[in-house]
Amino acid sequence: MSNLAARLDRLPISSFHRNLLIIIGGGMFFDGFDNYLANSVLSILIEENWSTLHLNACFLSGTSLGMLLGSIMAGYLGDKHGRKSTYQINLLIFGFASIACALTPDMYWLIFFRFLTGIGLGAEIVVGYGLLSEFIPPSHRGRWGALMSFIGQFGLFFVTFTSWLIIPLAGWRTMFVIAGLGGLLVYIARKQLPESPRWLSRKGRKQEAEIIVSNIENKYYQGNLPTPNTDNHSNLYIKPKISVFEPRFRKRIFLGSLMMVVQSISIYGFVAWLPSLMVSQGISANLSLTITVLMTLGGPTGAVFAYCLTDKIGRKPAIILGSLLAALSGILYALSSSQLYATLCGFVTFSLIYYLVSVIQAGYIPELFPTDVRMRLSAICVICGRISSIIMPFFVVLLYNYGGILMVTSLIAILLCIQAIAVYSLGIETYNKSLESI
Repeated sequence: MSNLAARLDRLPISSFHRNLLIIIGGGMFFDGFDNYLANSVLSILIEENWSTLHLNACFLSGTSLGMLLGSIMAGYLGDKHGRKSTYQINLLIFGFASIACALTPDMYWLIFFRFLTGIGLGAEIVVGYGLLSEFIPPSHRGRWGALMSFIGQFGLFFVTFTSWLIIPLAGWRTMFVIAGLGGLLVYIARKQLPESPRWLSRKGRKQEAEIIVSNIENKYYQGNLPTPNTDNHSNLYIKPKISVFEPRFRKRIFLGSLMMVVQSISIYGFVAWLPSLMVSQGISANLSLTITVLMTLGGPTGAVFAYCLTDKIGRKPAIILGSLLAALSGILYALSSSQLYATLCGFVTFSLIYYLVSVIQAGYIPELFPTDVRMRLSAICVICGRISSIIMPFFVVLLYNYGGILMVTSLIAILLCIQAIAVYSLGIETYNKSLESI
């Protein structure tokens, strides 16, 4: 029997991969929709005197704490019990918890149910990108990770645009209902999702893995495929077991964790707080949402740029370039003297931040670790980002009160520059390499 990993990597892009993208992407879309509800809802809660900046910080930190726990659970369960079952459980959690958020009587209960929602959100991110990487051939892995990120980032634009339309008519609670029902619908659709053959083979479930790969080859290609190239692929069935404590992973864990910390601080320090900071500056909540709708088009725009670049110039150059440009545009946003200029710079900054999300979280981090430990070590990196996002909302309030938006963006710019230096010094290039050879 041919090497299983090599057989997966030789598959030309087909309707199988497109269907997989849609099934996984549906969950990522509503994950993004639910996750970014804070951008729109929190400013409305302040305007309606239902909340304060401090309680908003508790809301964001509660969400991040839930996502932290969700990431831990997903890392362990994804490697031990499988990608598919872990993936389905998280959809049920964030689906029902989001609906519960719509029924809360006060801000404190909303924070509690948002914490539960965060558990499901945290698991989705860890498992989704890792599972996709185990099916997509090396020459397309970066682009398809960016496509997945595009779907998730479109959730950012869609929730902001939908909030702009629906909240004035039906109230903010409706947004949580939409997110919850969407997650439950994807749960039903995702029952057709195949388990990862790479994971099955590493668990000794050879027959199941072979059946899945053979079914893909026969159904979508009628067996008309070239001979697998096994030069850069080790046999997954006989390869020695891998431990998360192996020294060779330390540098990769450090780099991945640093990138996720910078990503979380960029998102929770700039993106999530932007509408609330505008309201605090005297801009009406509705106008702040209108401006933010325009800016959040930068989310899918950034993913499109990642799609175009990451499999052409490589992961390391893509990350370094994006980090430096994002640092510059963030400072220019803070120095903006007009609403038009601020909106333009904000759009560019949004684009670059989510360009980096598409390259790093959707593509680079899952590639850094082998199948046996991919979910757990990816989860460690995500967990470090979650910890920083728990602290960051309170730190943003402190920095904003001390030095305004310029102080907030300056910190983010410094961290982005550190990220660029770290990737240049410590990063490994993963472009067009099989997962088994990295």
